[in-house]
Amino acid sequence: MTEYRLEPSSDATATPKRLAILRPETAARVLVDRDETVMTAPHLLLREVILVQVCVIAMALLALFFDSPLEGIADPTNTPNPAKAPWYFLGLQELLHYFPPAVAGVLIPGLVVVAMVVIPYFRTNLEDRGFVETASRRRLGWLTAVAAAIVAFLGARRVWAVLVPTVLIYASMVLPSLPFCPPAWRRRLVRVTLSDWIMTWFVAVAVILTLIGTFFRGPGWKWVWPWQGGMRL
Repeated sequence: MTEYRLEPSSDATATPKRLAILRPETAARVLVDRDETVMTAPHLLLREVILVQVCVIAMALLALFFDSPLEGIADPTNTPNPAKAPWYFLGLQELLHYFPPAVAGVLIPGLVVVAMVVIPYFRTNLEDRGFVETASRRRLGWLTAVAAAIVAFLGARRVWAVLVPTVLIYASMVLPSLPFCPPAWRRRLVRVTLSDWIMTWFVAVAVILTLIGTFFRGPGWKWVWPWQGGMRL
């Protein structure tokens, strides 16, 4: 007779095993379909159509009641200073302040696109466990080495807008493994997965670069405070 033991597991790659206890006089029957999946149409498709309609209505109302922050007619003889890109490109324009055009305009965006394509194929977070829960000393050592190399490179180029969030994210990642970490913080941070940390770093860097390019850059792309003159949105 085969022995089975019930053990909790969060391994997403493991094949689940189902046991049925039958009496000798009872035949095995399928009583209820326990499949937890639903059809894409109409369940998902209907929700997506409703969401699209809500967004279109909201944008139409905003267009009716608020004017777009457009400037005057373009004049080829008068170039505005600073000439700012649309807000969704200001992060890249801010990077041009620190790196050559080939790096900030081609290499970095290209690496981001390649990373978005390649990362899903890596076997990460298959068990849906926090990074610190599964991190060994070797993994923490590799993390520290990579973070130190990035910080050194950013410090040499004086890219403080990226260096600061990088240091803060690294400190938050390793904080739960330190003895002086508050228990409340440890309980929250220990459950954060590696992919969540990477996404948090990417979003934080993108938001900070965009905000700096929008509100803190004036003529000649010099640093200005929002309440000072010379800032153009």
